[in-house]
Amino acid sequence: MHITLRQLDVFAEVLKSGSTTQASQMLALSQSAVSAALADLEGQLGVQLFDRVGKRLVVNEHGRLLYPRVVALLEQAAEIEQLFRDDNGAIRVYASSTIGNYILPEIIARYRRDFPELPLELSVGNSQDVINAVADFRVDIGLIEGPCHTADIVTEPWLEDELVVFAAPGSAILQQPVTLETLSTAQWILRERGSGTREIVDYLLLSHLPQFRLGMELGNSEAIKHAVRHGLGISCLSRRVIAEQLESGTLVEVPVPLPRLVRRLYRIRHRQKHLSNALMRFLRYCDS
Repeated sequence: MHITLRQLDVFAEVLKSGSTTQASQMLALSQSAVSAALADLEGQLGVQLFDRVGKRLVVNEHGRLLYPRVVALLEQAAEIEQLFRDDNGAIRVYASSTIGNYILPEIIARYRRDFPELPLELSVGNSQDVINAVADFRVDIGLIEGPCHTADIVTEPWLEDELVVFAAPGSAILQQPVTLETLSTAQWILRERGSGTREIVDYLLLSHLPQFRLGMELGNSEAIKHAVRHGLGISCLSRRVIAEQLESGTLVEVPVPLPRLVRRLYRIRHRQKHLSNALMRFLRYCDS
């Protein structure tokens, strides 16, 4: 068997574009050369990698099995090409909102001071968005606010994070002893479902209440802070998120009759993701 990197590159591009015509344009090859490379690869493997549906090529179970391994091989080949250069491949990071907005800026600042020219792509979304991007090989590494149970993803404990319940100064809940009952009758303003923060708040806090009143769900922490500050309800977010407001007194921590609400932040990557030197270097900054 003599599989070539060109054949694998052609396979990956055809999978992404869905046709040999578009793949030939992306690879600057003739359509006949693309078709021949794909046919040679399928011949050597003894299986079809795509179902032919009219003029479209739809990846089948054999192609889906092969694709992650092809991506890993092509990334390793690219790393070999860069081995004696500046090792300056772009790192793609996807972080959930608390991490992306309140933890990563300091890490990236330190990284940039030492490597000002190296490209770094950062996306921010909720935890489920991050998991999906890692599973689809759209990013190199993910940082999320709760555990991931997807079989193809490696989940590693990363940092500890404390959650706090908070309200506006003068809120009614602060005018009486705070009990599970008073917490259950308050209006709660929470992150949307799919958020790592929401998953942990449901598990660590709301599961202990006799009931709870959901006032509204909001898609980002800044909106929640403003809503709470204007007296629309109470909430629970990372201490990192509201640290400045607690210090200035525009928000007040609500003491709850429960153990400290502590969660673990996680680092995730695809099980078949190749860890390049550039990626390992960035991860060292995340751990320092």
